[in-house]
Amino acid sequence: MAFTKVCSLSELPNNSQKIVQLGPHKVALFHFNNEISAIANACLHKAGPLGLGLVENKYDGLYVTCPWHGWEYNIKTGSAPPGYKDQQAVYEVKVEGDDILISEQPITKAHRELHDLKVIEDLIKLDYQTTPDSKNILGISTTNMNDALPRYSTSEAALEIALDYAKEHYGAATKMLKLRDLGFRACEGYYSQHVNACTWPCSITEMKPKDGMTQVYRDMILWADIVMIATPIRWGNPSSLYFKMAERLNCVQNQITLKDKVLIKNKVASFIITGGQDNIQQVAGQMMVFFTDLGFVFPPFSFLGWSRGWTAEDMDKNVLQFKRSEYVQRTAKELVDNSIETLYQVKHIKHEHMKAPKPHKQDSLTADLLNPDMNV
Repeated sequence: MAFTKVCSLSELPNNSQKIVQLGPHKVALFHFNNEISAIANACLHKAGPLGLGLVENKYDGLYVTCPWHGWEYNIKTGSAPPGYKDQQAVYEVKVEGDDILISEQPITKAHRELHDLKVIEDLIKLDYQTTPDSKNILGISTTNMNDALPRYSTSEAALEIALDYAKEHYGAATKMLKLRDLGFRACEGYYSQHVNACTWPCSITEMKPKDGMTQVYRDMILWADIVMIATPIRWGNPSSLYFKMAERLNCVQNQITLKDKVLIKNKVASFIITGGQDNIQQVAGQMMVFFTDLGFVFPPFSFLGWSRGWTAEDMDKNVLQFKRSEYVQRTAKELVDNSIETLYQVKHIKHEHMKAPKPHKQDSLTADLLNPDMNV
């Protein structure tokens, strides 16, 4: 078997690791416990760089954890942890003087086990449930509260008024999602390492299909024609739960960058924003910028705002005034009217002709710059 020098021993001291080039491929070298081993650098999941991963003693030996999504491999045998059948390619290593050589071909070939993802197959295949005549309205409440101490939420109450009206007046199919009930993980920032590390479906959903955002993806992307987001104002911004959801929607917008693929098709968004003090337009503007970047269309006059102003610190009177407000009752319904009317127009847009004027990865000024640590 032919061998190629990839580095010197002095470049790989004990308790270290290194990514080396072997022809067109990259190999991860590991030097631990005075023993050198080599496996393919590209993780079998999404080609994350194993040579940058954390090496720990666990299970039945030393394992490296992929820094992108946490897949693990034995650094000597290339095998996945006990109970998994994935196998990373392994290369033979020779040390001649100060030279480290590895075999030009792997002595153990890579094998990716077929993982059962049927539970999220609808997301993978983008099995849209909308039709030319559907009126599916999804309400999302981003109010947070202690389940043991339930309280009245003005934004959620206005959303309920809107959904009830849509069902009774238009015969719309409606759903309400309360983010506080879904228990979803925060975005773990894989995009910050590489655009390919942020995936559709979301890599967290792929690893944990029961994560609460899976329901948001299903209802928002596949089922809804209209999405109505309700949020309280928190220090001049939408709620923290809103931002937690928004960060997990990066995998939707990122498909445009990666594949010129728009997942949001012929959908309308509108907003309900309530707070004890004013900053409604700031919150609405932030939300509009985000949702237009996903591909949503807005009706004219696309948000309901409720505020009692800067000096209204007597919050014990807020709910009393809100419940008595004819303005809230009227505008919640008018928001639905505007959204439905816009939907009628949006349904006729040929979405296959729509382009997202967003940056793609080839538009970067450094698109041709190669990162020696990355595999793609």
